[in-house]
Amino acid sequence: MMDDDMMAVFRQEATDLIESLERGLLDLSDSPEDRDLINAVFRDLHTIKGSGAMFGFADMAAFVHAFESAFDLLRSGKAVVTPEIIRLALSARDEIIGFLADEPDPDGRRPAILSALEAAVGGSGVATTPAVAAAAAPPADRLWFRLTGNALALGARPDLLLAELRELGATDIRADLSAVPPLDALDPEVCMIGWSMSFPNRVTREAIDNVFLFNEVELRLEAAPATAPAAAPVPAAQVSAAVAPPPPAAPRKAADEATGADKAGATMRVAAERLDHLMDRVGELVIADARLLQLAQQSRDPALMAAAEEISRLAAGLRDTTMRIRMVPVRSMVGRFRRLIHGLSEMVGKPVSFVVLGEETELDKTVIEQLADPIVHMLRNSVDHGLEAPADRAAAGKPAEGRITLEAEQSGAEVVIRISDDGRGLNRDRIRAKAIANGIIGPDAILTESAMNALILEPGFSTAEAITEISGRGVGMDVVKKTIEGLRGSIEVQSVEGRGTTFTLRLPLTLAIIEGLLVEVAGERFSIPLAAVQEIVELPPDRREEDGSADFLDVRDRLVPLVRLRRIFSSPGTPDEFQTVVIVRAGETRAGAVVDRIIGTNQIVIKQMSRLHSGIRAFSGATILGDGTVALILDVPHLAGVGQGVEDRRGAAA
Repeated sequence: MMDDDMMAVFRQEATDLIESLERGLLDLSDSPEDRDLINAVFRDLHTIKGSGAMFGFADMAAFVHAFESAFDLLRSGKAVVTPEIIRLALSARDEIIGFLADEPDPDGRRPAILSALEAAVGGSGVATTPAVAAAAAPPADRLWFRLTGNALALGARPDLLLAELRELGATDIRADLSAVPPLDALDPEVCMIGWSMSFPNRVTREAIDNVFLFNEVELRLEAAPATAPAAAPVPAAQVSAAVAPPPPAAPRKAADEATGADKAGATMRVAAERLDHLMDRVGELVIADARLLQLAQQSRDPALMAAAEEISRLAAGLRDTTMRIRMVPVRSMVGRFRRLIHGLSEMVGKPVSFVVLGEETELDKTVIEQLADPIVHMLRNSVDHGLEAPADRAAAGKPAEGRITLEAEQSGAEVVIRISDDGRGLNRDRIRAKAIANGIIGPDAILTESAMNALILEPGFSTAEAITEISGRGVGMDVVKKTIEGLRGSIEVQSVEGRGTTFTLRLPLTLAIIEGLLVEVAGERFSIPLAAVQEIVELPPDRREEDGSADFLDVRDRLVPLVRLRRIFSSPGTPDEFQTVVIVRAGETRAGAVVDRIIGTNQIVIKQMSRLHSGIRAFSGATILGDGTVALILDVPHLAGVGQGVEDRRGAAA
């Protein structure tokens, strides 16, 4: 009987295979004549079928067997890949997920999909077992095999393996009992019986390996000599007396040779909640380490200081290792995007090419989990609003097939994700008119190009002329912006009318522990994410007081808007004589945060704000300092937004 842990491993591996199957089918829709892709899809189906049968999902195994039989016709060249076959195959793939979730099929949807798939490949009874010739005139290959190791204990079913071999054309199946010990020495979990058989229709080693994909097996496949006598016909269900086996081959794991799997122990699966628990403990360790280091500095004890520094070094190493464990490549969510684009393309009648660049770029798993839905919404908008219909593209001198690109790259301590299309671009006249009608801006407002583009991120803003199943209800992009900013990131919109639109997301690598710059404002300490800090300059004497006009600082011939934190926080008292400007960046927007004093750098263990304070936009969280006090973390996108407002007022005044 399978325990819960083994079943959990099976479900996870089956999920991975189903995702691989979906990728293969989508790739096949772009390259329908690629034999390697057809074989890869067939292998995924075969593995899902075999492992499903092993773990008791008999109905799923039967369903996938029929699915696999249809693809066997494609693999053998008896049918060709068509868009209809891909559509039905993707629908069948979705039903496999239903089997894993034990979902019923009261409407008979699954048999209907298989029947339609059978008709699409031009097959005749794709779910039936191929007939085996009663007599074999040509020379026959000969196979001998025996399950080894703990294959039986792991649920291997020799009867199912023999059935699959019969489907490949095996005849003259004989049991080899030569290694079976006396009854009192028999181990019921070890398979001592071997089997030999003939293949009159010849068989490839790849086909044999596919049968034993999940089993540890000892086997030998010998090509028959040209003058070999024909094998006598044997009923498929017959098992004859023992025969002497051929010289034994070295045991091997078919799964490793057929799939190129890593060596045993190279990787292992860990439950996500365990990683979260580990990250929480590492965060507490970082806080305790900061406290210890502060106490050691106050004591001036060299021995204590040395021990504290060593613990600090080890804690930093553990922190970095733990965060690397939590990093997940962007490709982990690309599969659902490709399926989305494929489905939307069919729905709206727009051929779309979806290109992904930098899918190996990694982000913290928490960021990945929260990022998927915003990207889905932007992709839906790109297909529905961004790309023109084929006729309009032809009139504009563009290819009929639209192009959407998702590109990810690491830039310092952040990851930049760009979603772009080669569609119609933003119509700024319509955007301005809609913004005025909605009361977002006044009729006389003068906005920069970036500020005008950013209007589409406002709540309830939409220029869609009609509501569709995909978009147009005026909700979504403001939620996207809120989600990105909740991840301490930023979003920018760039567009060229008639050429396309690009959304640029900038996100931190992790949300758990980051480096911060500790500053002081009116006696209170605040932390700024160090990755967002570009430089630190002294505030010139002539800028220490606001003069009532737009507040800017010239930094190497570029004006940077000043954000005076004392004024934002309504801090009492007068500013220090020597103030400092911390220049931060969120995307392409810069701002200079004016602070009283720079204290130094520290490791920020980010704590979420309470519900009572979650609406305060100036802060993105809090952290605990070494002395046990709390420092609020400044929200850099908000600071940059305040600075952008200063710049917009300057542009309007000009």
